[in-house]
Amino acid sequence: MTFLPQKMYVKYMYEYFTKRKLNLENPIEFNEKIQWYKVFYHRDLLTNLVDKHNVRDYVIEKIGKEYLNEQYAVYNKASEFNLDELPNEFIVKATHGCSYNLIIKDKSKINKKKVKLLFFKWLQTSQYYRTGKEWAYKNIKPRLIVEKLLEQEGQCSLLDYKFYCFNGEVKFSSIHLERAENHKKCFYDREFNQLPFYNCSKKQTFCKKIEKPSTYKEMIRLSEKLADTLPFVRVDFYSIKGKIVFGEMTFYPGDGRNQFKPEKYNKIIGDYFVLPDIPVGEKIIT
Repeated sequence: MTFLPQKMYVKYMYEYFTKRKLNLENPIEFNEKIQWYKVFYHRDLLTNLVDKHNVRDYVIEKIGKEYLNEQYAVYNKASEFNLDELPNEFIVKATHGCSYNLIIKDKSKINKKKVKLLFFKWLQTSQYYRTGKEWAYKNIKPRLIVEKLLEQEGQCSLLDYKFYCFNGEVKFSSIHLERAENHKKCFYDREFNQLPFYNCSKKQTFCKKIEKPSTYKEMIRLSEKLADTLPFVRVDFYSIKGKIVFGEMTFYPGDGRNQFKPEKYNKIIGDYFVLPDIPVGEKIIT
């Protein structure tokens, strides 16, 4: 169905995944507004912010380079990938989509041919057409970046702190943990009180107490600086031994498919998301 115009495509996909009709003329719920965002909010800035390499310049300008993870290399082609110039352990990511990550803990064990074939496949796939026609990804140049492998003591994978920013203000966060083994998440308010809603299965909802990171307030402040001119963006950080590390920015969490439960929170959170006006005489916001 990717051959369909974006406006038509998102309506079909939204109904297929949520079993709800999409009203682009008067969106009310959060995920409806995410679909509107895809179709009508086309600022070039978004393309730079979802590009995992280009966003680094924005982070440096807004909050400083000290929050960036160390980057070892950038490759335009899979064939350029060069183990000889890399440390023994690292992580490889594609700049143009999600779930394109490869963790390497011992480069001597890598099958070079298989790895390069994997990278070639990544670079041939468009995130825009692969999922819900998320506009921000449409014009990204596919590349590979290699970064320092971050690890958190006592955790099988990093705790991922994701801050939901509406018109430059963090309203709540979600915390993802145990990604490598049994991915779970939960939502917290600005004071780190667990919130009574979720947008995944009950099995994936984490209900045990999580210790509040000492950097939580600072991560909120940094998120708001990065989000200051945007109607909505989710800003992700890691907090490792008191050090804050920028993760990514995204405009379409879950592709706008994951409904909140209890049901009333779809509108409550949708009300936080104030959509900008399309200029008179224009069809989109650029």
